[in-house]
Amino acid sequence: MSDQSDQPVLPTRKRSRWPWLAAAAAVVVAAGVVVAVVAGQDDDADGATKAQTVRIGVADASAPYWKTYTDLAKQKLNVTVELVNFSDYSQPNPALKQKQLELNQFQHIQYLANYNVTAKDDLQPIGSTAVYPLPLYSLKYKQATDFPADAKIAIPNDAINQARGLLVLQAAGLVTLKDGGSAFSSTADVQTKKVEVVTLDASQTAGALQSGSVVGAIVNNNYATSAKLPRDAAIFQDDPAGESAAPYVNIFTARAADKDNPTYLKLADLYHDPSVEKGVQEENGGTAVLRTVSAADLQALLKKVQDQAVAAGK
Repeated sequence: MSDQSDQPVLPTRKRSRWPWLAAAAAVVVAAGVVVAVVAGQDDDADGATKAQTVRIGVADASAPYWKTYTDLAKQKLNVTVELVNFSDYSQPNPALKQKQLELNQFQHIQYLANYNVTAKDDLQPIGSTAVYPLPLYSLKYKQATDFPADAKIAIPNDAINQARGLLVLQAAGLVTLKDGGSAFSSTADVQTKKVEVVTLDASQTAGALQSGSVVGAIVNNNYATSAKLPRDAAIFQDDPAGESAAPYVNIFTARAADKDNPTYLKLADLYHDPSVEKGVQEENGGTAVLRTVSAADLQALLKKVQDQAVAAGK
């Protein structure tokens, strides 16, 4: 998930032409996509899904892999999918809460935890999609250990991306964070540092790197792509399988009452059909690290991150 607009933007609904963050997603998220099912129905006794219409709210409805996804939903699940596109990451969760949607997939766990705590909501993850590694870029140095002591390193200044950026710098050996850091760390938690950390709007970190005002920068995938940063300029990134990256797995999300809905669970699983995954990688330049995590494990992780949010005073 990365940037959010200050002003809400009304969703536009359109049929998919064919899934980052996800999510969303803005989501961040980090990414992003939202899925909703109209008039959810149980499966038939023989296990086949009854015909129904599914509204899917997304942040990237024009991405070709959603056409693949919606076609498969019809063929395999007998579900007609509609896409509801959101350009403002602050809108899909309230839309889900208000029953305009039944699922969403625009965000990662950390973004959802922050939302649940601040909005006093109880939305739940029911399926995982992918983690998008957060890279540290440099156009001057080849590895993190090459940075001199006075090197300026830019990281995003928003709460969602700042914590993850700091965790990346810690993993690279450039800073240490209070209590090892968490998904809600801030620059106030930096205890020791080998470089000077500069906070900027996430949309400005790539430009600061290209202008030479900093020699290293944490740059979200979408901004790195827009700035055409060379792939080999990413000199370090967090480990998608590591504990620090766990809160940044992108997810399908449902209202708590629907977290065991069999049709919704099947729709989350459908994202991992090989043809959909291929499209996701093509859309994201091969940077997606696809993850399959059980709903129970995702929900346990959400609770852990929500507890961290509360402890951080969110």
